Amino acid sequence: MSKHLVLVGGGHAHLTAIKNLSVFTRAGHNVTLISASPFHYYSGMGPGMLSGTYHPSQVRFHVRKMAEDRGASFVEDKVVKIDPVRHVLFLQSGSAVIYDVVSFNTGSEVPVASIADAEQDNIVPVKPVVNLLKARQTILESIRKGETWKYAVIGGGPAGLEICANLWRLLYANRGKGTIKLIAGEKLMPGAPEKVRRLALSSLAGRGVEIIEGSFVKSIKQNGVALTDGRTLEFDLAFAAIGIRPARLFAESGLPTGADGGLLVNAHLRSVAHNDIFGGGDCVSLQGKPLAKVGVYAVRENPILFHNLQAALDGGEMMTFKPQPHYLLIFNMGNGRGIFWKKDWVWDGRLAFVLKDYIDNRFMRMFQVSGEREDKPEVTE
Repeated sequence: MSKHLVLVGGGHAHLTAIKNLSVFTRAGHNVTLISASPFHYYSGMGPGMLSGTYHPSQVRFHVRKMAEDRGASFVEDKVVKIDPVRHVLFLQSGSAVIYDVVSFNTGSEVPVASIADAEQDNIVPVKPVVNLLKARQTILESIRKGETWKYAVIGGGPAGLEICANLWRLLYANRGKGTIKLIAGEKLMPGAPEKVRRLALSSLAGRGVEIIEGSFVKSIKQNGVALTDGRTLEFDLAFAAIGIRPARLFAESGLPTGADGGLLVNAHLRSVAHNDIFGGGDCVSLQGKPLAKVGVYAVRENPILFHNLQAALDGGEMMTFKPQPHYLLIFNMGNGRGIFWKKDWVWDGRLAFVLKDYIDNRFMRMFQVSGEREDKPEVTE
């Protein structure tokens, strides 16, 4: 019997399902992809897009074209509420979509409202990744005008580190003038081994980046960051990399959620309360084992989610997602070098960046099946 599969979001965990949508349509099912954008940008290469190491066409998937080429419908919109009893998704546009099976991969957001009085054009949340493309264009325009800007990067974790390093490269490569201050909170890379932290500090400080540790952001007002030590730092453009959290969609719809607000799913990536609701990536919380918000888990969930959506529609056994205990991180330091970190193994150098570049491009080639790299002009969507 024909059923309606709805995919909400075109993120990493949905890419295998989107690439193989014809499997569902050939089986007689209708498929709809709902996404806020026709493109999905790969977060692992986002900082490199900011610096210009990568062209936008290298960093994104044309999920609309992927879906439509495989017989699915695409709806450019955002789900704002779920009725799990009547199987209805309510959209921001005011319309509604009825589903038999739905899967969410909507990513996460930066809680800027927790530190900023109001939304400001010169505060750039690092998610969604397309924000980095818009920031790049803004910065290049200021450079063309000969302006000297003060930049602030708020957050001392991996995102803050890579944004800071690649912001430096953007200015350096385009002969831009300005100062960069990284407000790290307690300290830079607090959850990493000491060697990672030492390498990161040395790399940034060696390029003139001022790193502020031992002080937190108290609030942000127009062009000024108030710190808990009493100082106020002026800025022309600030990047907010203060951590991420799932949208409140699931909690506000009355679905069970984890401590972080993500859709609570079991090892089949299925809602613990509703058998027809699935999810993957940053927007879910795995029951009994909350995971770090790193892309590697979403990538590993890819084939599991694809298989289990088929099983939910047509019957069959579910596959179990088993997150690996350790994973590799390589940080793009914006100067052609990287910092490699897996368990206690830490080193840096050009080879680390070459390895990261190879891994990232291999992943992109697997799913860039809609002529993405043929798009050469820089886009603003």
